[in-house]
Amino acid sequence: MKKIGLILVAALALSSCQKQKFGFVNNTKVINEVNFKKDLETKFTAREEKLNKKADSLGRSFQEEVKVASELAATLKSESRIQELSQNLQQKNDNLSRMLQGEKQQLANEYRTEVDSLISNVKKFVKEYGKSNGYDYIFGTSDNTASVMYGPEGEDLTEEIIKKFNEKK
Repeated sequence: MKKIGLILVAALALSSCQKQKFGFVNNTKVINEVNFKKDLETKFTAREEKLNKKADSLGRSFQEEVKVASELAATLKSESRIQELSQNLQQKNDNLSRMLQGEKQQLANEYRTEVDSLISNVKKFVKEYGKSNGYDYIFGTSDNTASVMYGPEGEDLTEEIIKKFNEKK
């Protein structure tokens, strides 16, 4: 009985001395270098360019309208009619500005939503990667929050995570 107790104590001591497996990931690099983020940026850059072209076109059209209104105002004798014309143009300019600002805000919100979704997916992927590869801990770091100040290169999983995430998606 004493031998069994000693064997159990020895086994417990040996199992508690097992080395844990650690790794770390540069979060910023992973998010910015996965193909999904690059595709997302391409998509939203194209949409932003399209919105900027629309704004330029509306701006040119409005400037033409202002020019015509100025020529008309020069021929008008009524001060109230000139003021009414000016107020209409100002109101139209305000409406155009609000519309374009709303569209830009909507685009920015959609981009943030997509990036937040990507971050969530990367977190889930890293968790599954850690479980399936026997990691006890995978730490995240970035330039803004350096929770890992030093780690051996062999423990840096950043490139591996980028590669495997791209293969999965």
